[in-house]
Amino acid sequence: MATYLQDAMNEGILSQNHRSMPFMEMLKECILVFKQKQKIPNNYEVYFTSSATECWEIVNQSLVKNHSHHVFNGAFGEKWFEYASRLGKTTSSSKFDFQETFEGNISSSADVWCFTQNETSNATQINNSFFGKLNTEALIALDVTSSLGGIELDWKSGDIWLASVQKCLGLPAGMGIIICSPKAIKRAEEIGDYNHYNCLLFIRDNFKKYQTHYTPNILGIYLLMRVMQQVPDIQTINSLLKERAKDFYEFISQETNLDLLIKNEEVRSQTVIAIKGTVDEILVLKQKAKENNIILGNGYGAWKDTTFRIANFPAIEDWEFDKLKTLLSQ
Repeated sequence: MATYLQDAMNEGILSQNHRSMPFMEMLKECILVFKQKQKIPNNYEVYFTSSATECWEIVNQSLVKNHSHHVFNGAFGEKWFEYASRLGKTTSSSKFDFQETFEGNISSSADVWCFTQNETSNATQINNSFFGKLNTEALIALDVTSSLGGIELDWKSGDIWLASVQKCLGLPAGMGIIICSPKAIKRAEEIGDYNHYNCLLFIRDNFKKYQTHYTPNILGIYLLMRVMQQVPDIQTINSLLKERAKDFYEFISQETNLDLLIKNEEVRSQTVIAIKGTVDEILVLKQKAKENNIILGNGYGAWKDTTFRIANFPAIEDWEFDKLKTLLSQ
């Protein structure tokens, strides 16, 4: 990453304005290589925003006709629902137990269904197979903030995919991504929202020219391009992370006295692993980790003091997991 930062300075891309030819060429290349490495269908469109939270707003403003329904089992999915509820359109929700698979049917009058595919707060995920079974006229929107770039997603099973770049994509925070199917673009055109600065159609009008409607995070776009040029394709990354997650889950269960927060193997996240203990145990482990230059992710919400989370992201190397195993087995 340090090399890429220096290259950005040396190439002068950071001083280019977002209407210039060098920027437009860089944006075009970034989108192209990102779609290639993530195996995104050619007819799906990619746009960059400030964050996944901004994407929540874009979905509600530009893609919900009347009613969005939110399915969640944790804090971030619930926050999406609560935020959408303040934006003036009808919202409803289905909350399910975080130890269980979601078995609900798409039968509501909602015209957009919103899922948190990988729930960072409790280390669960909804598997691709569920979304592949959906048969509905409603748009399917998925927050994939902590899985995009780490697992192979079934793009054609969803219409709106949103994320931030600081998780599996391994970039500094400060940029979001929204990926839209032709069905989603058609819906945006039907609604015709041009009333907001970050409306999807305004964003799209600019991206068709490989420009942006706002002064963008040029460094973030450049770094995403360079990282995508360097990493393997998503099938390879998916296989590596899946195997490493399996190995680490087995290690915690079989070789330590710690407990996994998620007991149901079917819903365990591949990219975020939550481990629980008593308040004192967690404090001791965090202190030992700090002494060994290991940063353990804090628990979240109700599990803030009784869990810690491990990021199984592509940028984290195997030797780092080996070092963590040594610490946890002592």
